[in-house]
Amino acid sequence: MRHNKKFNHLSRKKAHRDAMLSNMTASLILHKRIITTVPKAKALRVYAEPIINRAKNDDTHSRRIVFSHLQNKEAVKELFQNVSQKIADRPGGYTRILKLGNRLGDNASMCFIELVDYNEAMLEAKQQEAGAKKKTTRRSRRSSGKKAAEAAAPAADETTQVAE
Repeated sequence: MRHNKKFNHLSRKKAHRDAMLSNMTASLILHKRIITTVPKAKALRVYAEPIINRAKNDDTHSRRIVFSHLQNKEAVKELFQNVSQKIADRPGGYTRILKLGNRLGDNASMCFIELVDYNEAMLEAKQQEAGAKKKTTRRSRRSSGKKAAEAAAPAADETTQVAE
């Protein structure tokens, strides 16, 4: 029985699974986006997010813990120098999984997993929406109120001058 065993074993032994998730996390940090299957991406998210969260505190102890998980100097350097700057104010949720469809060879459901703060297309779209959305008020078509009275007054003065 497997009561209370919640994580996906991915049909691998523990050593193989740990090595695979470590390599995938290093690739995710270096490339900011990787394409993989949906179960692997979900397992990677559980593995990678605590490691990324560790990078908020840049001290020797955090670097050693992250290196013990990743075993990749370039990934640790990239994580603590660049990625940690972008995630400093984010309270969690550093990765995003977007489904792509099924793979042709074996019909496995594919997706790409990416770091949220590095998707330039979505960031640009969000900035454009923020710039395009202006605070507007609903106005009726009736000509009433202060502006309508001001617009009508000069028009009345012109008609009186023309009549004279």
